[in-house]
Amino acid sequence: MYGSNRGSFSSGGFTSSSPVEAGKTYEVEIEDISRQGDGIARVEGFVIFVPETKVGDKVSISIDRVMRRFAIAHKV
Repeated sequence: MYGSNRGSFSSGGFTSSSPVEAGKTYEVEIEDISRQGDGIARVEGFVIFVPETKVGDKVSISIDRVMRRFAIAHKV
């Protein structure tokens, strides 16, 4: 029926538990390149876009924004 837990933000379906936090620094390796040309790193499978990097780079990054399915960071 309607009205139970359907679509509720407190039901756990919409809450995000990202393994990264905005403002924190992480050591990552760039694994891929996005269509826009940004490097892609992953922390516990969570995608992080890092501009001005290429595949194989091992970089320190600082997280700028955390979205539901990905984060955006910059090199430190």
